[in-house]
Amino acid sequence: MGHRGKKACCLPLLLLLLLALCRGRVVRVPTGPLIRVLGTEVAIPCSVSDYDGPSEQNFDWEFSGEAGFVRIMSTWDSAFTSEQYRQRVGRGDIQLRRSSNDAVELVIASIQPADQGRYKCSTPSTDATVQGNYDAEVQVRVIPDGLSVSGSKARSSMPLRLSEGDSFKLRCSAVTTSLEHTHLHVTWQIKSGAVWQDILSLTHEGKFQPGPGYEERYRNGEIRLDTGANDTYWLAVSQASSVDGGAYRCLVSEWVRGADSSWQKIQEKSVEIATVAIQRTALDVVISTSNVSVTERDSLDLTCNITTDRSGVFQAEVTWYFSVSPDDALSAAQVLLSMDHDSVVSDSTLISMSHVDRNSYRLLVRDVAVEDSGYYFCQAAVWVPLHNGSWQKVVERTSAPVNVMVTALEPDYEVFLNASKTPKFSDDPTELNCMITNAQDTEANLRFAVSWYYRQHLPGDDVATEELLATMDADWTLLLGARSRERTQNGEIIFFKKAVGIFSLRIQWTSEGDRGDYFCVISAWSKHRNNSWVKSKDVISPPVSIFWATQDYTLTVEAVKLKPFFVAGHTFEMTCKVSSKNIKTPRYSVLITAEKPLADRSSPNGTTRIISLSQDSVVRLEDWSDQARVDGVVLEKVQENEFRYRMYQTQISDAGLYRCLVTAWSPGGGGMWREAVNGFSNPIQIDFQTSGPVFNVSVHSDNPTVYQGELADLLCIVTTEGMPLEPDDMSFDVSWLAVRSFALDREPVLLASLDRRGIVTQSRRNGSSDLSLERISPLEFRLRLHGCQDHDFGNHYCVVTPWVRSATGVWQQEPDIKAKPIFLSVKMDVLNAFKYPLLIGISLATVIGLLSCLIGYCSSRWCCKKEVQETRRERRRLMSMEMD
Repeated sequence: MGHRGKKACCLPLLLLLLLALCRGRVVRVPTGPLIRVLGTEVAIPCSVSDYDGPSEQNFDWEFSGEAGFVRIMSTWDSAFTSEQYRQRVGRGDIQLRRSSNDAVELVIASIQPADQGRYKCSTPSTDATVQGNYDAEVQVRVIPDGLSVSGSKARSSMPLRLSEGDSFKLRCSAVTTSLEHTHLHVTWQIKSGAVWQDILSLTHEGKFQPGPGYEERYRNGEIRLDTGANDTYWLAVSQASSVDGGAYRCLVSEWVRGADSSWQKIQEKSVEIATVAIQRTALDVVISTSNVSVTERDSLDLTCNITTDRSGVFQAEVTWYFSVSPDDALSAAQVLLSMDHDSVVSDSTLISMSHVDRNSYRLLVRDVAVEDSGYYFCQAAVWVPLHNGSWQKVVERTSAPVNVMVTALEPDYEVFLNASKTPKFSDDPTELNCMITNAQDTEANLRFAVSWYYRQHLPGDDVATEELLATMDADWTLLLGARSRERTQNGEIIFFKKAVGIFSLRIQWTSEGDRGDYFCVISAWSKHRNNSWVKSKDVISPPVSIFWATQDYTLTVEAVKLKPFFVAGHTFEMTCKVSSKNIKTPRYSVLITAEKPLADRSSPNGTTRIISLSQDSVVRLEDWSDQARVDGVVLEKVQENEFRYRMYQTQISDAGLYRCLVTAWSPGGGGMWREAVNGFSNPIQIDFQTSGPVFNVSVHSDNPTVYQGELADLLCIVTTEGMPLEPDDMSFDVSWLAVRSFALDREPVLLASLDRRGIVTQSRRNGSSDLSLERISPLEFRLRLHGCQDHDFGNHYCVVTPWVRSATGVWQQEPDIKAKPIFLSVKMDVLNAFKYPLLIGISLATVIGLLSCLIGYCSSRWCCKKEVQETRRERRRLMSMEMD
C-alpha cells in the first residue's frame, strides 16, 4: 500500500513537468492559402503567445518567391528591409500596423501578381530557453479582379420624384468572372446626411438581412430585394414616406471560403443608383362655418371640406369628433361618426353623415340638446392603394374646432308664495303654499320641483344666510336639510303637493325658533333624448314673513327653611315656591342641589345633585350615594307651584348650602313638552352647632426598621379630647395606606381596611409577604406585616372615620382624620443571604476537585500505559592502553 501511494503522488508531478517542457513560444499566422484580388489592400496578421521577456514583442517579415526568402520589414530594425522592397516601404505601400503588444499586421496597399508567394513572420527570442516555434509561414494567391457592379445610367443622372405613399423599384447589376468559387454579398444603402445606412442585404450565405430600423417594414413586405435575370438585384419599396428620400447605392462585396472553412471578404465595390425625392401629400381640412348657434330641439348641420394635391387613385376617410373644450386632445374627445376609405359609415340614431361631393362631407345632428354645446372637429385622412390590393394611409389632418352653442328652450312661468295659516302664538300651526302661475310653453317633457328655504330675522342691517329646509329633484324625491331633518322625521314638519302646480309646507307646532322669512324656488326639469332629466330654469318666489310678538319668560323661585334650628339626627325640611309669567299652562321640574364645604366636596365643581322631580311627577335620585340612607331624602309636590324637600336623620357630613333648580315647561306639539326657562332659588344653609369630642390619630411602631422576612408591627392610636364618651357610643372605620417612596410624591396604595362592624378588607398583593389588621383595644388598631420584603418599604399611615351615637340613638359620621406617616425601612440580612450560596459553592468545588483527582489517577493507571522496548546495547570491555 505504501509503494502504491508514492507512485500516485509522483504522477501529477510528472504531468506538470511534461507540460512545462512542452510549453513554449507560439507564432501564428492565418491558415493558407489566402486568396486576394489584384489591386486590393491586403492585411496579413501575425501574433505570438506563451513567451518570456518584455510584453511588447518585435516581428520580422520575409517573402519567398522563386528565388528564396527576401526581407520585407521589421518592427525593431529599420535596416532590415532588402533593396527590393525599400522603395515600396518608403512610399508606404507596404507597412507594419501593430494591433497589440503581441500582434502586428503586414499591410500591402495594392497587391500585385509579383506579391504572390509565401510570407514568413518571425519573432526574435526574448525567452530564457529556446522552446516552441519562432516563425510561421502563409501562402498568398493573387487572382485577377473579375467583379463588376453597375446600375441604370438614366436614373442615376436625374432624381426620381415620387409622391408620399407611392412605390418604386431600383436595379443593380453585379457579376464576377473569377475562377475561384466566390460568393457575392449585395447591400442596398441610402445616404442619410453624410452616412450611408443599410436598407436590405442578400448575404454571401444566401440570407436576407434588413438594416437597422427597417425590420418592421421588411416583415410587412414594404421593402423587398428581388433577383432577376442577367445577375440583377432589384430593391422594391412600397408605401414610400419622407424618410425614403435620398441617394441610393448598391454595395457589392466578394467573399471566398478559406482553408479553415471561414468566409473572408476579398474585395468590395459600390455604385450609386439613383436619387429619390419624396413629395409630401398636402391636405387641408376646413369646416365651412366658424361659430354656430342652434336652438334646442333643432338640427345641427356642419360640412367638412377637404383639399389635397394628390392625383390618381385615392380615398378619403372622415371622422367627426366632439369635445367640451377646444384644447382637448383627440384621444379624450368623443367620436360622433366616421366614414372609412370604403365609404362605410358607422351607425347612429340621431347623427348621420353623407358624402355631398368628392371633397365635402356633411354632418347632421337631429334634435339637439343643451349638452350638445361644445366644439366639433373634423379629421380626414388620405388612403392610396398598394400593389398587393391593400390600402395605406399617407396623410392625416384635423380641422380647427367649431364652437356650437345650443340655446335652451326655457319655460315661462311665475311663482307666488302665500300663507294659508299663520301662527298667533307659539305652537300654533303654519301652512305655506308655493304656487306656479302663468305657465306658458310647457310641454309633456317638463317637470316642476320645489325647494324650501328659511332665513332668520337679525337685528339692524345684518343679513342672515338662508338655510335649506328641503328640496325635490326631477324624480320628486324629497331631500331634507339639516335644519328640518329631525322635525320632519318626527312629523312636526310636513312637505306635500296639494294640487297640480301647488306645493305646500306645514309646521304642525310653530316655535319661536321658526320665526323668520320663508321662500320657495320652483325648478323646471326638461327630459332629454337619452331619457335623462336636466334642470333648465329656477324661479324664486317673494319671501313670506312668519312672526308674532312675544314677551320674555320670567320665573321666580323662593326657598323657605321650615325649622330654623335643629341638631344632627333630626329631619331637615324646606319648601320651594315657584311663580312664572308669560308661560302658557306651565309645568315645573325641580332639582335639589347641595354645595358642600371645601373639605367635603364629592363633585369636581362643588355642587352635588341630590334628587329631582320631573314635570310628569317622576322622582329620581341623582348623585345620592349614601346606601344606608336610600330612603332618607324625599321630594314631593305640595301644590301646582310648591314643592317640599325632606332629609331624615341628618349627618354632620350633610352640612352645606341647599338650593332648588326649577325648569318651566310649556306644552309643545304632539304631546311633547318644551323647555321654556330655568330658575335658581335662594340658598338654605345646614350648619350643625355641636360641642362633641375631638379625635386625634397617630401611628406608632417600636421597630420601624426590620430585616427581610421579619415581622413589622404598626399601631394606629386614636385619642379624644373634650367631652368624654363611652366606648359603646363611638366606633371607627380604619384604613391603612402606604406610599412606596421616601417622599410623599406618589399615589397611596390601600393595604387593608376595618369598618366599624369589624369586617376586614384586604387589597390584592403581588409579593410573598402577608398582612393582618386587628383591633387590640377600643382606640388602638394594629397592622402586622408578616415576612417583610423590600417592596413593603415606604411611608405608612392610617385614615380614621369616627362614628358617634347621639342622645337619640342615631349614629353620626364625623370627618375623616389622617395620621402623620411613619417610614418603614426593610433591610437585607447579608449573612443569611449569602450563607447557603457559600456552603453550596464550597461543597461543589470539593466534589469537583476529588472527581478530577480520581479521573487523573485512573487515566494514568490504566488508559495511558505503554510498553517500552529497550534497545539492546552491546557491552564491550575497555581495552588497556598498553595493549593498544
